[in-house]
Amino acid sequence: MKNKILLSTFCLFTLTSTFHSQETKTEETTASAPVEVIDRLNIPGPLTFNENEYFLTWSKQNSPTWAQQQYLLRDDDFKNYKELINISYFDKEIDIETAVKQKVEYVEKRKERTQDKYSFVNVTESPDGKEIVVDYLVTVVPKEGESYAEYNLDRFKNFDANGKKSFLIFSYSKRITGDLKYATKALSKERNRLMEAVITFAIPPVTYKPTAVEAKK
Repeated sequence: MKNKILLSTFCLFTLTSTFHSQETKTEETTASAPVEVIDRLNIPGPLTFNENEYFLTWSKQNSPTWAQQQYLLRDDDFKNYKELINISYFDKEIDIETAVKQKVEYVEKRKERTQDKYSFVNVTESPDGKEIVVDYLVTVVPKEGESYAEYNLDRFKNFDANGKKSFLIFSYSKRITGDLKYATKALSKERNRLMEAVITFAIPPVTYKPTAVEAKK
């Protein structure tokens, strides 16, 4: 696995489409907030992350075992958000190594396909192997609107509660618009701070009650 390093809170310097579509980031998906947002994971909100509050803005029941929720800062919107949190919960056992491998391959193939010279991807594993963080940067030049750089951190975590296995991906995304060289440099300087924030974030308990699967549009 590319750039695998041991994860330590005190030493931070250092499947297929399922895991690709779990995000609403870059050009992959454009989510629109429904009139009423259903809290499918029963997570008390707002979420407090890195000293900021994030509010549940969108959710979806993708399959009987997969629910997804997204959170934005109070004044952000999906078209022009600065920061986004995505939580994907899978009510089943998933191999963490396979999930991480698919994510890394996706980012690397995207970089090659789009000729994104600023893009990079890193993999960081906890000492016990139960959690892995994939952090990566991409740049986007849309047909309309400003270009932007986007830094993402995906924290993959397995759960085993009394024999009941589940899997969760906690994702944080930050965008900076404008000159791509400046934006990527600015985001890269934040890597250590944001990595620590994601690693030390206390993932809230999930009470999963599946709702009807939403039809594909």
